[in-house]
Amino acid sequence: MDFTNIIFRHGKIRNLSPRTIKSYTFCVGKFLRRFPHKQVKQISKKDVEQYLFELSQKKRSAATINLYHNAIKFFFHVGLKKRLLVHVPSAKVEKRIPEYLNQEETKQLFSCIHNQKHLLMIKLLYSSGMRVSELVNLKVKDLENSHGWVRQGKGAKDRPFIIAKRLQKELSIHIIENTLKPKSWLFRARDPLKHLTVRTVQSILKIARKKAKISKTLTPHTLRHSFATHLLQNGYAITDLQPLLGHNRLDTTMIYVHMAAPQILRTKSPLDEL
Repeated sequence: MDFTNIIFRHGKIRNLSPRTIKSYTFCVGKFLRRFPHKQVKQISKKDVEQYLFELSQKKRSAATINLYHNAIKFFFHVGLKKRLLVHVPSAKVEKRIPEYLNQEETKQLFSCIHNQKHLLMIKLLYSSGMRVSELVNLKVKDLENSHGWVRQGKGAKDRPFIIAKRLQKELSIHIIENTLKPKSWLFRARDPLKHLTVRTVQSILKIARKKAKISKTLTPHTLRHSFATHLLQNGYAITDLQPLLGHNRLDTTMIYVHMAAPQILRTKSPLDEL
């Protein structure tokens, strides 16, 4: 049975993102290899429960266990129309406040990137709050004067993003110097028909982090966290952030209130009013 084709076909029908389809395919492949002597139709709900239990015993994160659980359910319930009725509650994911760079660390990071194209990419990533996958998929036609458009971002949604005034001229020069046409990728790879990869952006940050001597964890998503936190610290409301980050639920955005709390919480204790 070609499980990859089943997941791909039904994933496309349900408009799942390419990343989700890829993750589901990987998880289901590992699960099926756990039972090499069984045909798919012979796999039972006990097999699924046992596999998820083994993952928990291996100290896999709650998010990982939930991903495997959802992938297996999708394959059997949606792809094969076989209901295993596995009553496994979703593992509780720990809510941790993510790390972010303060403004001085952000400046230091920029000062350590000397390739102009790389610096433009990292500045745009930080100043817009985009996900790295959204950045590398940008096309010239997605940009307007003061803002741009993320096309089919997470959740298959279009949304606007802000373009910093400082970057508007730099972006125009980048487009002209590289003779980029409206349908061209904004950040092309050596093959002009392809865009730069997420791994390239990760590598740029890894090298810059060492040069800047930043001890914090630094990934492309760290810059997204920094963008949101700095906006709150600068006095913008949490409701201003939600659409820029592309969050469906306001409570997802609320985590940044805790990150920015030392700077934005001005409420006095009632003890000080006595």
